[in-house]
Amino acid sequence: MDYQLKDDIAFINIDDGKANAMNHEFIDGMNAAFDKAEAEAKVIVIQGREGMLSAGFDLKAIAKGGDQAVQMLEKGMVLMTRMYSLPLPVITVCEGHAIGMGAFILMASDNRIGVDSEYVVNLPETAIGMPFTPVLMSLIKDRIVNTEQTIAVMQSKKYTPAEAVDAGFLDQLVPADKLLESATALAKQLAELPKAFYKKNKLDLRGDSLEVMRASLK
Repeated sequence: MDYQLKDDIAFINIDDGKANAMNHEFIDGMNAAFDKAEAEAKVIVIQGREGMLSAGFDLKAIAKGGDQAVQMLEKGMVLMTRMYSLPLPVITVCEGHAIGMGAFILMASDNRIGVDSEYVVNLPETAIGMPFTPVLMSLIKDRIVNTEQTIAVMQSKKYTPAEAVDAGFLDQLVPADKLLESATALAKQLAELPKAFYKKNKLDLRGDSLEVMRASLK
């Protein structure tokens, strides 16, 4: 997890050289980055690497079971709830696969910019025999187009980037060589908004969903 502050923009880069799987280290790293961003930045930009945003939870760790696996799942839900309620604008750029929790990182972001290339956005939970938590279902209902929810959630459709825009996972697609330029330009624009009112209006808009999400956390 790499963190850099440039012109009041916190750039958080996720790259473990593999699947960017969400495990304890991933979650702790994201929380530490959010702590720094809330203290010193005006906008957050999250990026994976070419070919991979995140493949979701570390399934090998989940398969081992035990307290560590349970705690990892619970921490993931707390992270998504925190991300959805961050007082700063949150932009995620996507230039690779966003699977499971990778797709939920997109849903928990305020703005999502994808590269127009070959990768999939997918909620595989049904296909791999996993349920959705109230936190995740709240994000789905808020961000995914109603007419896509059945095939996205119940049927584990694999979306192309263009289909992901239509479904609500992404907001727009840009060429790969314009990705960071587009994200930085948007970040600078959002940084001009009054921080206090951005926070208030975000929490008011998402208040009902956040209430359900927080109530489900232990």
